[in-house]
Amino acid sequence: MDPFSAEGELLTIHNAFHQGQYQAVLDFDTSALSQSNITTARVLKLRAQIANGDIQGALASIEKEKGPDFAAVKAFAQHSKGDTSTAEKQIEPLVEKSSENATVQILGSVILQAAGRTEEALSLLSKHQGNLEAIAIITQIHLQQNRTDLALKEVSAARKWAQDSLLVNIAESWVGTRVGGESYQSAFYVFEEMAQTPSSTSAKSLISQAITELHLGRLPEAEAALNQALQNEHRDIEAVANAVVLATLMGKRDEQEKYLAELRKESKGHALLEDLEEKGRAFDQAAGKYAPKIAS
Repeated sequence: MDPFSAEGELLTIHNAFHQGQYQAVLDFDTSALSQSNITTARVLKLRAQIANGDIQGALASIEKEKGPDFAAVKAFAQHSKGDTSTAEKQIEPLVEKSSENATVQILGSVILQAAGRTEEALSLLSKHQGNLEAIAIITQIHLQQNRTDLALKEVSAARKWAQDSLLVNIAESWVGTRVGGESYQSAFYVFEEMAQTPSSTSAKSLISQAITELHLGRLPEAEAALNQALQNEHRDIEAVANAVVLATLMGKRDEQEKYLAELRKESKGHALLEDLEEKGRAFDQAAGKYAPKIAS
């Protein structure tokens, strides 16, 4: 039986993780799990611990653990700390020797993609055996490549055999926010249900709802959702990044500067900051071509 299927014993912890309910993942009782699922559940707990900001605690708990699953988590922890060089060095031998391992595929592809090694990430993910998280990451990568057609193809294929999967719904909604039009509303319904249902709400789902509200031009509603996300005990850096965007759109300069300062402090290499710097250089370069020339 597929442990992540509707009848599988990992469905609850798996869904909680992908809904961003990291404390629920950490509190999940694994004592009744079959032996074959213990490592998978522990990896999810370690990833939740890292997502909650307790990277050192996660590393300390597996310091003496062996095997590709825990080695991949150790590399991912370094990636989450911002030490991309160490993360790459640690994941490379695992990709070479344990590319069939699902944890290596998932965490390794994230590390490789972040390092700009997209083809290697996709090659690693291509080895998956019906792993929905692998499909979700492939979808994300294609969206980052501006290949919406390939992302749509990926989720459409998964929909045929995993139509009731939460991850497929989420991935399909990511694609919907890129396709636009009526798809914005469809994506909003998925994220709103997750964000506003007590059993599934989290900072992650609130941020996703806020993003779809932004696409729909509903700025006050987006602000309300983001404010909820920002009040979370473990402040999600993506909530801060999207607060920068929202404050800019709403013309709230003071809030924009406040959230930009926080983003620079907490995540210097964040994609939004890099994008802003790149566009700033492009603007300066373009403006330089039209600098007034004063005759002597």
